[in-house]
Amino acid sequence: MEYKTDIEIARSAKIRRITEIAENAGIDGKYLEPYGNYKAKVDLSFLSRKNVKKGKLVLVTAITPTPAGEGKTTTTIGLADGLKRIGKSVAVALREPSLGPVFGIKGGAAGGGYAQVVPMEDINLHFTGDFHAIGAANNLLAALIDNHIYQGNALGIDPRRVTWKRCVDMNDRQLRKTVCGLGGKTGGMPREDGFDITVASEVMAVLCLSSSVSDLKSRLARIVVGYTYGGKAVTAGDLKAQGAMTALLKDALKPNLVQTLEGTPAFVHGGPFANIAHGCNSVIATRAALSVADYAVTEAGFGADLGAEKFFDIKCRLSGLRPSAAVIVATVRALKMHGGVEKADLAEENLAALEKGLPNLLRHLHNVKDVFGLPAVVAINRFPADTDAEIALVTEKCKSAGVNVVLSTVWAEGGKGGEALAREVVKLCETENAFSFAYDENAPVKDKIRDIAVKVYGGDGAEFTSEAEKQIKTLEESGFGNLPVCVAKTQYSFSDDAKKTGAPTGFKITVRSVKVAAGAGFIVALTGDIMTMPGLPKVPAAENIDVDDDGNIVGLF
Repeated sequence: MEYKTDIEIARSAKIRRITEIAENAGIDGKYLEPYGNYKAKVDLSFLSRKNVKKGKLVLVTAITPTPAGEGKTTTTIGLADGLKRIGKSVAVALREPSLGPVFGIKGGAAGGGYAQVVPMEDINLHFTGDFHAIGAANNLLAALIDNHIYQGNALGIDPRRVTWKRCVDMNDRQLRKTVCGLGGKTGGMPREDGFDITVASEVMAVLCLSSSVSDLKSRLARIVVGYTYGGKAVTAGDLKAQGAMTALLKDALKPNLVQTLEGTPAFVHGGPFANIAHGCNSVIATRAALSVADYAVTEAGFGADLGAEKFFDIKCRLSGLRPSAAVIVATVRALKMHGGVEKADLAEENLAALEKGLPNLLRHLHNVKDVFGLPAVVAINRFPADTDAEIALVTEKCKSAGVNVVLSTVWAEGGKGGEALAREVVKLCETENAFSFAYDENAPVKDKIRDIAVKVYGGDGAEFTSEAEKQIKTLEESGFGNLPVCVAKTQYSFSDDAKKTGAPTGFKITVRSVKVAAGAGFIVALTGDIMTMPGLPKVPAAENIDVDDDGNIVGLF
């Protein structure tokens, strides 16, 4: 069979005009704001219409990621197309890709093979401009902070305690730590500063958790940007920034409608990373998908210890969303890597390594099923080199844990390869579940972090630096102690050490700093050496991307 790249597959597909996709999904043209022929914004008033559907919400998560790949977004899209093929009403809700990974090493977030959302070039690049609007709003606030200090500093902001950073949607390690305000008196007040990647901006989290324009404005006003000389928190509202920020974000708040290769409606909106933020698409997009279909399929970033935990403990807790079932994506290749096999040797059968790596899958499975109380199925993305004996071993171990295994071939076959998974998901959605959270939001901050470390990561607890201890004390005294917690840690391990693959035990995570994201409505705990501004790899993907003489993009996956 001739091999085609993702972009070649996407270009060869016959995609429908977005007006047709909207009409088939029951979205009246009066709610649609087309951006060309194949993508559109949906007006927020669509969510307030009468007689909306109340579909069942299915979360797709995965094992701890490896260089071998797992295919979570591809599975999400293929499952949705599979549900459509077996006669179900379905919509997808996904995050937008960040330019950082697109030009770095991870790639895009539009799926792959014959399970993609399209137009994939647009989605992976500028799309409808949401990320640019978020970056502009973030940097407007930064400019207002420094201008306030320059113009007399009526609020008494301590320049040494400004916590708000500028952002850019690119992996650029050079900007992690900067000094701004140079150039004499007219250049502003010199101070240390830095940049986050746009997906780590609190503005991104705020947009993704907001339910309306008024909610967005209120959340923006609550953002803490720094502290006065006397130690009092200063907010964006104190700077009167929320109105202008909302003006920049009012269109970005509207969910984007696109389609899968098989014509399933897909709401692609928002894009926080799950290792440094809460890792879920917008609440508005998820509600839009639930309102037009009997089944809404969504995904959360990285493994179930990151994206899924934050989906449950933050997104669902704050929005009232309640999932009906979960899919845990794995590959035999990735499990063998967790068992110690080098990437170059993954094509060889190795049952011993597979058995050694399986505890990683089983811990994720335990978390979804026993900690969060959801019925689950394991979806195995089968590769040609996977042997029947390897598949049988995974199936046996999962069945011993009370969970079925379904083979998925959506990358090669699209929705057809997801039909078996779709049938299992439908069955799970009909069962009762005891969905719950991993911790009590009213517990002390340190207890909430320890609960995550023990119940979800499988560790022995958490340790806190003296700086983190002081920050937690200040946050609790300021009335933020009852907020949920967003732990920022490496995606490559249950622990905060990326080298501890598989299912490590006997460890404690180290919390080095804690800050409040008051607008988003959660506390961020930074662990290990996690950074909010990634860097490019030695050979960035950008080196292989080009445009031919006819204006066609080449080398994009």
